[in-house]
Amino acid sequence: MASWLPTLKTDTPEEGYDLAVKMARVAVKLTQPDAEMRDKLRPEYASDADALIAVSQVVATHFATVAAANDYWRKG
Repeated sequence: MASWLPTLKTDTPEEGYDLAVKMARVAVKLTQPDAEMRDKLRPEYASDADALIAVSQVVATHFATVAAANDYWRKG
């Protein structure tokens, strides 16, 4: 079975950010595997500024990890 996360290496910071978002989304799916429950909860957190800020913090943490793994996309 292929891993959903074979590497943290990306070609660009934008790809790295996309990967960070994916990592956050996968974490939610693993934490709450019931898609129906996730759909039920979505309207509640979608209008909660604190929850949205918390999501941004999680993505930022993942992005910092991806950036470090890519040597901050330094050339040469």
